[in-house]
Amino acid sequence: MRALPLMFLLALAACKDDVQQQIVDPVALTPEATGHFCQMNLLEHEGPKAQVHLEGLPGAPLFFSQVRDAVAYMRLPEQTHRILAVWVNDMGAPGADWADPGAENWIALDSAQFVIGSRRDGGMGAPEIVPFADTAAAQAFMAANGGTLVALDDIPDSAVIAPVQIGDDTEDDADFDRRLQSLSNRNEG
Repeated sequence: MRALPLMFLLALAACKDDVQQQIVDPVALTPEATGHFCQMNLLEHEGPKAQVHLEGLPGAPLFFSQVRDAVAYMRLPEQTHRILAVWVNDMGAPGADWADPGAENWIALDSAQFVIGSRRDGGMGAPEIVPFADTAAAQAFMAANGGTLVALDDIPDSAVIAPVQIGDDTEDDADFDRRLQSLSNRNEG
């Protein structure tokens, strides 16, 4: 009779392991997926995406419009939950291209290799960290787009967290100055 409770505990532990595995499996990219930082639909943005699975949030990963953003999230001191898994689009997978990086071609972030410093910008317009499972695919990408191949631990903070100038903001600045002056003139009168 003592064996029955022990068998029950072992079965319960096995179930817990199955649930844990389900938590960290990648989730297919759907039209409902939105970026964690930008809160915009991921399918509206080109380039590779990422998903971060956190302890305490089973089956609901944080999606990122750019791999760069996911790596930044991991490095931020404000990040409060333990990260269980991070998945990124394998840009060397069959059918993956910049306009459609794929819905299910996820590879583990820590097993990927990355092209940094290429001429390709990510979905939010910032320089992208482009993930590959295969070295030959990464080298073909570099031949067409430039860049350097690195491992995750060799990605410098400057490629992830540094501010990025996107386009020429001169017109936006002039418009902002005009609107600010207009408000100031109203408040004075």
